[in-house]
Amino acid sequence: MNIASVRRPVIPPTPPRAPDNLSFFGRLAVIRQNMIATWGQRAYEEEIIQGRFFLHKSFILNQPEAIRHVLLSNYQNYTRTPAGIRMLRPVLGEGLLLAEGHAWTFQRRTLSPAFTPRATANLVPHMTAVLDETVAKLDAHTNEPVDLREVMQRMTLEIAGRTMFSFGMDRHGPTLRNFVTEYGERLARAHFLDMVLPVSWPTPLDRARARFRKRWVEFVAMLIAERRATGKKDGAPPRDLFDLMDDARDPETGKGFSDEQLVDEVATMILAGHETTATALFWALYLLALDPDTQEEVASETRGEHLDSMADIDRQKFTRAVVDETMRLYPSAFLIARAARDKDNVGGAQVSKGDIIMIAPWLLHRHEKLWDQPDAFIPKRFMSKEAPDRFAYLPFGAGPRVCIGAPFAQAESVLALARLIGTFRVELSDATPVIPYGVVTTQPDHSPLFRITRR
Repeated sequence: MNIASVRRPVIPPTPPRAPDNLSFFGRLAVIRQNMIATWGQRAYEEEIIQGRFFLHKSFILNQPEAIRHVLLSNYQNYTRTPAGIRMLRPVLGEGLLLAEGHAWTFQRRTLSPAFTPRATANLVPHMTAVLDETVAKLDAHTNEPVDLREVMQRMTLEIAGRTMFSFGMDRHGPTLRNFVTEYGERLARAHFLDMVLPVSWPTPLDRARARFRKRWVEFVAMLIAERRATGKKDGAPPRDLFDLMDDARDPETGKGFSDEQLVDEVATMILAGHETTATALFWALYLLALDPDTQEEVASETRGEHLDSMADIDRQKFTRAVVDETMRLYPSAFLIARAARDKDNVGGAQVSKGDIIMIAPWLLHRHEKLWDQPDAFIPKRFMSKEAPDRFAYLPFGAGPRVCIGAPFAQAESVLALARLIGTFRVELSDATPVIPYGVVTTQPDHSPLFRITRR
């Protein structure tokens, strides 16, 4: 995809690429620290790379047509890997993200009406209210060092709480953040046994994850009970996502969610709805601090207006391009790993049952055959008439299992970035390069301090 650039674009820092001849056990050692640092230059140049993973073959796919085949044309032949299930099940249970087969079909059909663009539009007032409060709090900290990553985490958690339950997260936010931090630091890093043993064989970490899950489920159930205690008037329109999810019925069977299923769906939406968006907004603010000219373009697009509707959000074309480019450079889901249920032919490669397919948005979004200046921050590439191939850009996945909350996340991200940059000028106080690392999502290796000033 060719784009024109008037000035030299910013190239944000990245971890050094691994030697192409890195040994299997050397790669395993790096995986626990930073998965995206395990790939060498070949992975950014070649379309399909074949390797071995113990008794099976492994394939890295950077060919859009091959990716289309795995995620769309023959998606039923590919399931999550044991390591992927182990990493996600303790926090997401059997919710939409992990469900398979009939369970997934039921959940997807039942939840879809709650995540349409129209339903998202009804939740925008919750977002704008939290943004108003966030701007007011930041006003008290202008011209002094601010941890904007923490601010984004608190803000998106508050938005998640209000859009899900219509109540704030002042009391429960710290506990939820502690759960997320505990899991990310202690239990979300794959161990060697997590990758080689079947899911039915517990690893030492699985026992710790099971204890975590028991506490986590009790916490989410408590949030649901608190929300239900507020009640809902008969015939009243839904006021939040919980109403939509609690009232949801499968259009074919008329069946709704059990209490146990609702816990997993709520957990999935809260975690996916705040952690990934907070991280994307952090990276966008970091990039705009590195690129003041682009930051000024975002600020000028809002023209100082108070955005409070989907129509307002849709008008922010350049800000949306900044969000899109941010998710290209820092995709939340840096790796999609699948195991083949049966033999297949993918892009000319012969895949056997049990082989591992890796589709890495981190690699795909920086591939030298698919993008012009792939490591550079150039938002205007997303305003070109030449759109990227649908299966070369996967910030929310693709195919039947594409992220159901994508319209919500995109609206929230554009609204928040437009409002924050329209109000404040953002600069870095800390000159230390921020290096992305991949554990569950693409995270910064540290939280730099920013300095903000009123426009």
